[in-house]
Amino acid sequence: MTLWCVRACLVAGLLGGGSILVGCADEGAYRTIDRKSTDGTGRAYMGREIADVMTSEHGALWLDRPERDEEELPQRLLLALNLKASDVVADIGSGTGFFTFRLAELVPSGRVYAVEVQQALVDTIQVRAGRQGIRNVTPVLGRADDPSLPSNRVDVALIVSSYHEFTHPREMLQRLVAAIKPGGRLVVVEYRAEDETIPIESVHRMSEHQIIREAEAAGFQFRETLDVLPQQHVVVFVVPSGDV
Repeated sequence: MTLWCVRACLVAGLLGGGSILVGCADEGAYRTIDRKSTDGTGRAYMGREIADVMTSEHGALWLDRPERDEEELPQRLLLALNLKASDVVADIGSGTGFFTFRLAELVPSGRVYAVEVQQALVDTIQVRAGRQGIRNVTPVLGRADDPSLPSNRVDVALIVSSYHEFTHPREMLQRLVAAIKPGGRLVVVEYRAEDETIPIESVHRMSEHQIIREAEAAGFQFRETLDVLPQQHVVVFVVPSGDV
């Protein structure tokens, strides 16, 4: 069981009290595969094995590694988002805030929702925002199947290198459709499955085709794939509206 699903059970107050999984969504869209990968969960969605989540300590070290700026060139991604100062942005799977606080600088009269399913990471964002005097960041404790965002509020939702680990991707995307304003954007960033030279396990990479397939199934409309990062897809979707 991954951390996303564990969090949902904790919210329901049933973890350790029985074997019933409450708080996670209907399992009808998912199937168990015969052979799970080393870093996989053994559960598949639309033909893709869902990856397991790194442990909190390991994950934090990976997210905050000093060389990340040189390896991933995050500034290129931030520029490509073309944010307005008043935009409301959701950083889904915000971790320790690597992108959250960079986004906050770009939307000084807007807001950044930093969504995580681990209370410790939500607390970390809260402490960092307080220490730095940043007032336009709102930490959000989400669930395995729900980012817990207000409806029709978000201009841009950003998911960087974490979508492939969502235990309930269908439900998460469906709820993001509701949270993003009509005409608003979802940006999914994932290591390219098509490039075997990338030193990341295959279960932690996704193809452009698979990202588009899953997002469109939830109701998003594909807009474009931005070729701005050395190792990652940047796939942009919109929530359909009358003038999109």
